Amino acid sequence: MAGRFAPRPTRTTVRGGQVGMPAGVPRQATGPGRVRMWVPDGPLDLGLVLGPLRRGPGDPTFRATPDGSVWRTCLTPAGPGTLRVVALGGQVRGEAWGPGAEWLLEQLPELLGAADDPSVFVPRHRVVALARHRRPGLRLTRSGRVLESLIPSVLEQKVTTDEAYRAWRLLVRKYGEPAPGPAPERMSVMPAPRTWALIPSWEWHRAGVDNKRASTILRAVRVARRLEEAAGMEPAAARARLELVSGIGPWTSAETVQRSHGAADEVTVGDLHLPGIVGWALAGDRDADDAVMLSLLEPYAGQRHRAARLVLLSGVAPKRRAPKMRRVDIGRL
Repeated sequence: MAGRFAPRPTRTTVRGGQVGMPAGVPRQATGPGRVRMWVPDGPLDLGLVLGPLRRGPGDPTFRATPDGSVWRTCLTPAGPGTLRVVALGGQVRGEAWGPGAEWLLEQLPELLGAADDPSVFVPRHRVVALARHRRPGLRLTRSGRVLESLIPSVLEQKVTTDEAYRAWRLLVRKYGEPAPGPAPERMSVMPAPRTWALIPSWEWHRAGVDNKRASTILRAVRVARRLEEAAGMEPAAARARLELVSGIGPWTSAETVQRSHGAADEVTVGDLHLPGIVGWALAGDRDADDAVMLSLLEPYAGQRHRAARLVLLSGVAPKRRAPKMRRVDIGRL
């Protein structure tokens, strides 16, 4: 039954990277595009692998369509590009459009977890073992791009995910450019660093982004080239470079390199909910803090991020003891 069990997504499993892949027959996208076929060396679940790159159901840079395709836009070193990925039996078909098409297809295997080795992971807890058994297609994506993961991570600082997703959606749609090729309607490519730097202060406010987060993004895009160089570094060194920018701390750097580097051991600390979820799932401790979480994940040294994702994907989480954090739209002030 491994791989056939598909529980309904919850808030916890969605955070773990679960993306609902609507059932359907893959279609051939219209319009000329570059094509690459790739054969993974094991089970591959496109929704699980690429899910962490999606920033909410309305993300303009990511779309899962009823025909079984995953669409993604990216601002590559060669320019904007659109990528469509679909699983066809035991192989994957990638098709890309735009100036960045060749780069996207060259990076396709790493994007789909070719650099990740899930076989080295050894479950130490029943809940983790069961989650792994049910999700054999989980691999850690490596996007190779830093800013596209860093900016939405900064937007998620100290606010609800709904607020952060809304800000990302509004800013990308307004200041990004339309996705190249026959992409689904309203898909956009993330703005270039200079465009981010020129966004007026009142537009940040209208999107619900306070001055602290906006200033952090502006500082980051001013040194965009140096930050993108971090994609070629080891995760620890990349995090150290990111944290040189004021406003980027351990939480933000970890969330970034998990996606840009496929970093299997970079666990998120400083999170409001993750310690309690991990503590509850592994030890029945809903009041666990970062120190307790790291202690519980110690048996997974080298694979702590993968273990945390499997905990999230298990759906095991403590019941709420208080109402959801109130959403505050500063754009209305």
